[in-house]
Amino acid sequence: MRQHVPSQVTTSLPATRRQQIAAGVRDSFSAGLGILPLGIALGLLVVQAGLPWWLAPALSLSAFAGSVELLVVGMAATVTPLGAIALTVLVVNFRHVFYAFSFPLHVVRHPLAKAYAVYAMIDEAYAVNAALPEAERSAPRLLAMQIACEAYWVGGGLAGVALSTALPGPVKGLEFALVALFTALALDAVRSRREIPSVLLAVASVAAALVLTPGVALVTALLVFLALLLARHLLATRRAAGGSAGKTVGEAAGA
Repeated sequence: MRQHVPSQVTTSLPATRRQQIAAGVRDSFSAGLGILPLGIALGLLVVQAGLPWWLAPALSLSAFAGSVELLVVGMAATVTPLGAIALTVLVVNFRHVFYAFSFPLHVVRHPLAKAYAVYAMIDEAYAVNAALPEAERSAPRLLAMQIACEAYWVGGGLAGVALSTALPGPVKGLEFALVALFTALALDAVRSRREIPSVLLAVASVAAALVLTPGVALVTALLVFLALLLARHLLATRRAAGGSAGKTVGEAAGA
């Protein structure tokens, strides 16, 4: 006698809330491999810069964004004006505005939970959720993944603070950790997408900032680069629209 095999397979959401939370924690493991070492670097950098140790967890909780905390530590150590620090944080984190358009915030119903999901919407959380099928997304899984990522970051910072007390001396070149990270990411992006024009625009932005405003070169370079990217996007859109219109006119004339 032939048995009937149900057509439904276990590709939908886990059956229980606990299983969804466990799945979210598992989702965070790949991101944690990168978050934890950066958190340790943050804790070490805070102590080596002569700043109070509690600044590491304070920054991790108040400005949970990954990269910007390392920038803030360096700027605070050099007594950068507060306005320049605030503007740098705004420009660096402005990319998160675009994440919101495709981040699955709709699965989170509770207002407080939704507020936390917005607060903890970092690059790694966005990348992990972007790879999940829509049917496998849920509020417990999303929030568990974000909480785990923040635990890696805060815990890494505290581990870095503790590690700094055990080291016989400062670690040379630690302040270059973030620069090295973004350099590696930029090189990977260039090789995969072959975005030579973007690289040239970035180089031009840095050169202009170093000449025009050497005191706040980072902020100026970010703003100039953003303006150049927007101008390039508008120009490409206009060219595409013009090409489509010309093709339509040509097809109509040929008909």
